Amino acid sequence: MKFKRSSGILLHLSSLPGPDGIGDMGAEAYRWVNFLAETGCNLWQVLPLGPTGYGDSPYQCFSAFAGNPYLISPAMLREDGLLTRAELGARSDFPVDRVDYGPVIQWKTRLLDQAYDRFRTLKSGELVKAYKKFTADEAWWLDDFALFMAIKEVNGNIAWSEWDRPLRLREATALDKARKDLSETIERHKLRQFLFFRQWRRLREYTHQKGIQIIGDIPIFVAHDSADVWANPELFFMDAERQPTVVAGVPPDYFSATGQLWGNPLYRWDYHKKTGYEWWIKRLQSTFSLYDIVRLDHFRGFAAYWEIPAGEKTAVNGQWKKGPYDDFFKAISKAFNGQLPIIAEDLGEITDDVFELRDAFELPGMKVMQFAFAGDCTDPFLPHNYPENCVAYTGTHDNDTTVGWYTKSSTEKERDLCRRYLARDGHDIAWDMIRAIWSSVADIAVAPMQDFLALGTEARMNLPGTLGGNWQWRLQSHQLPDTLKERIRMTNELYNRPDQRTSKYGVNKVGNDEERER
Repeated sequence: MKFKRSSGILLHLSSLPGPDGIGDMGAEAYRWVNFLAETGCNLWQVLPLGPTGYGDSPYQCFSAFAGNPYLISPAMLREDGLLTRAELGARSDFPVDRVDYGPVIQWKTRLLDQAYDRFRTLKSGELVKAYKKFTADEAWWLDDFALFMAIKEVNGNIAWSEWDRPLRLREATALDKARKDLSETIERHKLRQFLFFRQWRRLREYTHQKGIQIIGDIPIFVAHDSADVWANPELFFMDAERQPTVVAGVPPDYFSATGQLWGNPLYRWDYHKKTGYEWWIKRLQSTFSLYDIVRLDHFRGFAAYWEIPAGEKTAVNGQWKKGPYDDFFKAISKAFNGQLPIIAEDLGEITDDVFELRDAFELPGMKVMQFAFAGDCTDPFLPHNYPENCVAYTGTHDNDTTVGWYTKSSTEKERDLCRRYLARDGHDIAWDMIRAIWSSVADIAVAPMQDFLALGTEARMNLPGTLGGNWQWRLQSHQLPDTLKERIRMTNELYNRPDQRTSKYGVNKVGNDEERER
């Protein structure tokens, strides 16, 4: 799908400012959207919004369909009459520059439980009506998810693969008993999902009013400890005891002598094909209800994937297996009437068949400028080699910040080529690289907020292959001054982003609207 010339900023919802220890969908989110619109950007990119588990990674969620309840705004729950001022005032002093997940989860869980207790007292009204409609419309995934989370909770949050055998194997009698015994806990989890989607859809509607589209993210694989695998084991390579027989990863390469052992269960693509890719189509329908454009993570896995026998300690003893290739994309293209607003994450060691698959469906790939300086002038990540149909980034959530890359992660050879290419001395490297990708022919240009702020490694979002210390960085309220807004706006104007001739929304003309109060 060909996109119009546009620009955006990558900033995950958890990174927004706010008083409750983690970014959420309250006043600061609306303030952020106002800021984004006033810069002239018309794209906001976020990471997956699913419910995170151990390690806090948005790429390892308990569900491919559910939302993260820790991103719910307590202040907006007070507006709904579900929390009191006194309850909100009992918060601790959280760090403003990072998410301290342990205390945050305890705090948000406490508030959500209080909101549930108050919701139970409501007998009628708009909120009750909307909740009943939501639970009916979303029952096809919500019922299994809420039951899954309730059973996890009563079992001390251990992985479902460690549950008692009758529950692990979803025996009907055991499930019926769990539904009866855990009915209140199940309803609590359903309410959390209702509140999440209610707040997100209101926020998304506001972004559209401001002329902004949202780029979301969909990981190709799902976590083994998820409602998706527990409720649909036939979709994955599992044995009789519901343990994976093979798992996902990537083979040894220049960066790792033992490869990467991700451990996600692998899809039985033959089974998916027989169903017409029904589960995947539902997954994409759900995703497109949240976002306008979707970045499809690990795109190469649809051409071929690295299969590792379960129980291996590294990714060395794996083998390449063919993916569904164009059969999958033909099916989803038909399901969505040929409209696939998808960005193909085509980074890493990529073979020609991956590019052929990407181009056959006119999907834009990704160009990350930090990768451009290890070679020579023919490097495909250098801006003068970009095609129009691509999304150009200074870096992504998995990269160091551009300042961190330049000062710590790069070699002197890379820095030398970078300086010569940009014709700059490197003292303002983040903005030099922003201007380079903004001026390119790439249809979409995006940079992480950390690069607009010229922050160093301390602001890095994720270091792949590590557990702990990731996904914590937060923007602070004072880091959105008018001077930064003006600098971004002038850069957009200078390089015609969004294209004033063809942009879907035209020029972003934002008046003196008062900030939406929450």
